[in-house]
Amino acid sequence: MTSTQAETDRSHLGTLSVLAWIGDPAEGHDIPYLLAYTLGDGPQGREAGETAARGLLEEIGLPIGDVVMDGTRNPAGFPVQIVLADNQVALTLPGLNATCTAPDEWVAAANESGQAYFLFATRAWPEAVPGQPVDPKTLQEFAGDEAVLTGSAHCVLAVRRLQ
Repeated sequence: MTSTQAETDRSHLGTLSVLAWIGDPAEGHDIPYLLAYTLGDGPQGREAGETAARGLLEEIGLPIGDVVMDGTRNPAGFPVQIVLADNQVALTLPGLNATCTAPDEWVAAANESGQAYFLFATRAWPEAVPGQPVDPKTLQEFAGDEAVLTGSAHCVLAVRRLQ
């Protein structure tokens, strides 16, 4: 008898949001970052959403913790894709997609390097509502939090562009 792992119920994630930012180029931090997170507003609540996020990452083969996966070696075969069109970033994962508007400096850095550092946080971030600005201090408090970092999947992704 063969058993298979059930696919994660993506509806438990709730709202998936994406935020693009870049460090301070004057300080040598010109890496384009892309952060995916849920708002914790799924039908089963925040805890179920966080469990679903961990399940999704496990299902698609992205480890949570300090391992950084390299999605630039075989971008077409990697489970996470980003496409840039003007200032719009489209993030695609199996069964999910989300978009955000990237600042000009993010686009310039992504165009120059051809890649972006991607994090998928398993911790919900209900304060970062899509379409509303997130001030740098709030972003630093969340994205720089040790528990958020160790509870996230990390990878470097090729930035693909619409032709």
